Amino acid sequence: MLRAAGVGVGDEVVVPAFGNVEVAEAVVLAGALPVFADIDPLTYCLEAAAVEAVVTPRTAAVVAVHRFGRSADIERLHEIGRRHGLLVLEQGESEVPYGEVAQRRQRASYLDAKLKGVQTPDGGDGHTYQQYVVRVPGNGRPDRDAFARAVRAKGVECRVPVKTPVHRLPEYRRCVSLPETERAADETLALPVDAALTKRDMQRIVSACNALGGLLQPAF
Repeated sequence: MLRAAGVGVGDEVVVPAFGNVEVAEAVVLAGALPVFADIDPLTYCLEAAAVEAVVTPRTAAVVAVHRFGRSADIERLHEIGRRHGLLVLEQGESEVPYGEVAQRRQRASYLDAKLKGVQTPDGGDGHTYQQYVVRVPGNGRPDRDAFARAVRAKGVECRVPVKTPVHRLPEYRRCVSLPETERAADETLALPVDAALTKRDMQRIVSACNALGGLLQPAF
């Protein structure tokens, strides 16, 4: 899509660093330079003001990636695109059948009500819960990773959604300030909300997480 739009050598494309490296790779394959902007801490998608802050005369496009079942603020990004003459592209997630989305929302609602000591996801704007991503507050990654190990030891599958932001990778390392991206990479953990989970499974998730309150004390 970038090539078809004429984006190439000498151009810059604004992309998120919180997520998969494939978006930055696509920009490089088109001959352009990926420029990283910070994310909204609630949606984990590009934050419009952060995007506008990195726009230069060389900026040709913005690639917004919808994340975990939440959508990027496309309306505001298109406003920025019109103001600066930029192409705005979207990368979506694979669609889930409506019935499965309803079941995931039901399980997410249960976790929202029962979980203690973690920050549950913001459910606004039609969240489809492709992943149920909580934050483990504390001193950063060691706390989140210790929490994840303890939960797995109790038989609950969980995963770190973004282990290394793209701007930390050697081939894309940039001296940029992305505080929300860094914080999200250190604190986030995806808990299961699959439609196949039983009520007992959900109770096990809550029990395993809520038993770990000692790991969740904030740093002072």
